[in-house]
Amino acid sequence: MTADPRPAPALPPSLRVRMLRHVMLPLVLTWLVGTVATLGVASHFTEQAFDRALVDDAYSIASYVQAGPDGAVGLQLTESELRAALFDQAEAVHFTVLRPDGTRLAGTPLPPTPWPDSDQRFRYSNIVYHGLPVRAVTLRHEVLGDPFHVVMAHTTYVRAALVQRMLLFGALPLLLMLSLLAFWLWRRIERDLAPLGRLQAALADRDAQDLTPVAITPSTREIAAVGQAVNALFDRLGRSVRTQREFIGNVAHELRTPLARIRALADYGLAHPEAAEARQPLQQIADSAERTGRLVNQLLDLAAADEAEVVLQKERVSLTHFIGQAVLRHLDTADARGVDLGARGLEGRMDDVVVWANPAMIEGILDNLIDNAMRYGGRTITVELATEDGARRCVLSVVDDGPGIAEPLRRNLMQRWSQGREGELLGQGSGLGLYIVARYAGLLGSSLQLDSADHDRGLRASVALPLA
Repeated sequence: MTADPRPAPALPPSLRVRMLRHVMLPLVLTWLVGTVATLGVASHFTEQAFDRALVDDAYSIASYVQAGPDGAVGLQLTESELRAALFDQAEAVHFTVLRPDGTRLAGTPLPPTPWPDSDQRFRYSNIVYHGLPVRAVTLRHEVLGDPFHVVMAHTTYVRAALVQRMLLFGALPLLLMLSLLAFWLWRRIERDLAPLGRLQAALADRDAQDLTPVAITPSTREIAAVGQAVNALFDRLGRSVRTQREFIGNVAHELRTPLARIRALADYGLAHPEAAEARQPLQQIADSAERTGRLVNQLLDLAAADEAEVVLQKERVSLTHFIGQAVLRHLDTADARGVDLGARGLEGRMDDVVVWANPAMIEGILDNLIDNAMRYGGRTITVELATEDGARRCVLSVVDDGPGIAEPLRRNLMQRWSQGREGELLGQGSGLGLYIVARYAGLLGSSLQLDSADHDRGLRASVALPLA
């Protein structure tokens, strides 16, 4: 078997490293820029201070360039006074005095330096003397009206060493502080992200069947939000799993009896092939199959209601259209049972009644209420639609003229698997019709109301829906 030639994808950097990088990189750049700026400013002012001392030495030497008793201009300093004037413990000091024609009057021969302009007293320059960098200043000094020039030169050991010390003692403490800050940030980030690591470990070791909430230590608002989102997802998954289990249990429980009855009746019909004796079992088989089909549809509606509790999609729904389709859908069954099925509130209406709802739920409400009325109500069933303009809503009702439901029993009949005495005697229902309508109404922001019809006879089942 050949190995996979594709390289493994590189792992992204950890959140700790990314956070530290985002914090420390601007700080390091700031430190570098600040160090360079500080070094530049310090070097500038250091140069100014040393240049000022250099000019002072030049003025000191120039003050002794004078005319003698014989009228000749010279440097009026003895050898000992000259050594004292040029004494410096760290730097080598050199000077020269130039006549107006540029020839040397006194001092050490130095490399040529630029003379100051006519509007300047002195001028700085950098020269090389005996292979060493030297800072020099040329000072113009007039004696008896003639311009003499004094050139004073110092080596640059002290000023270079001073700049290095300023860089060392200024940048290193900041670098040490940055290192301590990076260490402190790393520990703080690691401590703040520890709940996220515990959450990861808890999710990695969790069994697939365990949907209980995860314990979260809310160190930060973001980690708390992640924990809440994970627990909310577990809650939705748990409800979905419970819904599926309930649906499977309901189907297995409710289909067992009618299927066993269908099997028994079929066996009886096979054992009695005579047409007269087989007709009644076959009719009962047809009735049981019809009831089983209706039960399956109700269980599917119940599963749809449980699913819609998690994600519900609403849109504009035309009630007049849905009522007309529901009446036509049940008209044949109503005629076969001798029931007068009709609608009220649709005739003469110029505009359509549009509500903000789910189409499948509206259809389920109408089908379950009409089917429930045809099985337990009287001989007249009316689907009514009334609008309340002031309240911006409409009321959808199914009214029958049957025996009705006593007020103490109405709330119980809206519970799952609950049947009235008539339903138990007829053996037709499963106790899901009104419960499904109540669930649908609740998901649409309404409720199922069971009231007495006209003259305290019959039943009026109503659902109020907001107009779109």
